[in-house]
Amino acid sequence: MPRLDEICRQYLSLSTILFISTVGADGKADVSPRGDPPGFVKVLDDRTIAIPDRPGNRRVDTMSNILGNPGGSVGLIFLVPGVDEVLRASGRARVSKDPTLLAELLVNGKTPKLAILIALDEVHFHCGKALKRARLWDPAMKIERKTFPSLAQIVHTQRLPNESVEKIEQRIADNYKNELY
Repeated sequence: MPRLDEICRQYLSLSTILFISTVGADGKADVSPRGDPPGFVKVLDDRTIAIPDRPGNRRVDTMSNILGNPGGSVGLIFLVPGVDEVLRASGRARVSKDPTLLAELLVNGKTPKLAILIALDEVHFHCGKALKRARLWDPAMKIERKTFPSLAQIVHTQRLPNESVEKIEQRIADNYKNELY
């Protein structure tokens, strides 16, 4: 479909996470997650949505790609916890600093510094086979967290071998507590 209908709008009002795919001027692709409370994606009209840009890992791949490839195509996948079907969308992205829009994206008293505006070209639902096969929402599929390295252990192994895991864990915990929004 070339625009959002009422079912798409309802789905977006329930979605807590999306994945956005961008391509930079150098041709390299990136896919990044964005998550927030249900309805964090603001529908501006039937063909335009706004996604708040919250603090992340400070790599700024998505924003760099959008700014380096103005009007470039983006792909989006939206998920709703407990629903196997996904909403897919594609369009053209740009960055907004409009203070009125940003104020509407406030969460926990924090206004994002930027928003990603998507001019939609196409939206459609995708069947739930992949999520059903993955049993994504099945609690029995949840692993015990200690069976996979923590982010601090990964950072220690891959990037900061001279820094203690404990010190990295503290920085991560502090970041999650104080810089989530």
